[in-house]
Amino acid sequence: MDSLSQIALGAAVGVAVMGRKTALWKAAVMGAVVGTLPDLDVLINHGDPIRDMTLHRTESHALFYLTLVAPLFAWITAKLAREMHLFKYWWLAVWLVLVTHPLLDTMTIYGTQLALPFSDYPFGIGSVFVIDPLYTLPLLIGTGIALARKQLAGLRWNTFGLAASSVYLLWGLAMQFYVGTLADKSLAAQGLSVQQRLVTAAPFNSLLWRVVAITPKGYAEGFYSLLDSDTGIRFVEYPRGQEIYQVVRSNWEVNRIAWFSHGYFKMEQQNGVISIADLRMGVEPYYTFTFDVAKHSIDKNNERIIFITPEQRIPAIKSEQSLQWFPQRLLGKTDQSLVEFLGSK
Repeated sequence: MDSLSQIALGAAVGVAVMGRKTALWKAAVMGAVVGTLPDLDVLINHGDPIRDMTLHRTESHALFYLTLVAPLFAWITAKLAREMHLFKYWWLAVWLVLVTHPLLDTMTIYGTQLALPFSDYPFGIGSVFVIDPLYTLPLLIGTGIALARKQLAGLRWNTFGLAASSVYLLWGLAMQFYVGTLADKSLAAQGLSVQQRLVTAAPFNSLLWRVVAITPKGYAEGFYSLLDSDTGIRFVEYPRGQEIYQVVRSNWEVNRIAWFSHGYFKMEQQNGVISIADLRMGVEPYYTFTFDVAKHSIDKNNERIIFITPEQRIPAIKSEQSLQWFPQRLLGKTDQSLVEFLGSK
């Protein structure tokens, strides 16, 4: 999740655990600070953008390692708060703040390796978008009122905020499952053979959902809004560049994205540059994580593919038209994909 959500969650958890044992502001500050610590791994430069992407949310988000370091951070917190007699409570609070961070991240689609060192599998459910105000606002409101009132009633508001945000996560899981059942029916109705498919929340909300299905010919993309007038999902198929992948699959960076994305990737060649994109994050034709990985050249004597240090490609988004499509699709006023919408303008 975004940093503000993690700060809000950390503060709310800190207040919930320590609210009756110490000053509320101490509990909130501890939770906010400790809640941001796992994401400091973004400051580490691993040498190229693909390594930076796939090595984010690794050891710093692993439940085992976070459990190991929790006593140290709890000791530091208790020492700074001059409350060593409350060490065991600070320990519990710090541990809960630390482990809820990657557990919340796992609800997004990105990929969190929370089982290290036993497994490097990147968990990503995708039932909530990385930034969702409806998740974050209850936490901010609940903790804010708790700090303002500084009484039992304020603590109840903090508990209410935690409960409301948790219920919202359960709502997302339920809607993701529901849209998945609709997607399976629609894919079958369109005669599409599906190797694997995923359902993810669209940006900033849990009303609009994006479905991606990997097919023998490429991949299909569809959208469903809970405000749509019917339950059918129309899918548009796109090429996936499997023939390019077969040529460059020996490259570590290419394989890394193929693994990290759980197979939801596409490859393209434009102007002699080969790129790979993670299909889970973005919308056709714009993907957040697209990387140039090789150059393809042909001369009179031979054909060459030269692997390069990966470079992240920033999509040239037609922002005004794209922003027009999003609310219309969310409200069920169009069933066009973004590609079709842009083409019609």
